[in-house]
Amino acid sequence: MGRVTQEPAEVTLYDAMGGQAFFERLVHRFYEGVRADPFLRALYPEEDLVPAERRLRMFLEQYWGGPKTYQEERGHPRLRMRHAPFAVSPKARDHWLMHMRAAVDEAVEDATLSPKLEQQLWAYFEHAANFMVNTFDEEQP
Repeated sequence: MGRVTQEPAEVTLYDAMGGQAFFERLVHRFYEGVRADPFLRALYPEEDLVPAERRLRMFLEQYWGGPKTYQEERGHPRLRMRHAPFAVSPKARDHWLMHMRAAVDEAVEDATLSPKLEQQLWAYFEHAANFMVNTFDEEQP
């Protein structure tokens, strides 16, 4: 009888970053900043940010190679379309990035993220935040 060999399973970036536990911590820390930021908080229509926190976590998990729960529940991400009803100004982008930077820095301090993965993650967040800007009216949150 021949010997059966298995190919090693591909490790996704999701796994390398720490899987669901990493994304839960990252997104929760980000939303702590959102809750405390009056300018940015005004962008979120829900009284309770828990649903928004869950959606962002699911989206990021899927984007980085984890479970496809976001797509199963909400369909294609269509980020610009989903954000179109909200005035996302450069100021809002900067506030968003400030809170995400704090969340990423905390993840790095927890030693759950290598410098290479941190760079990839941060480059994505900067790109995505710039992509979401849809107005230059700084008066609107």
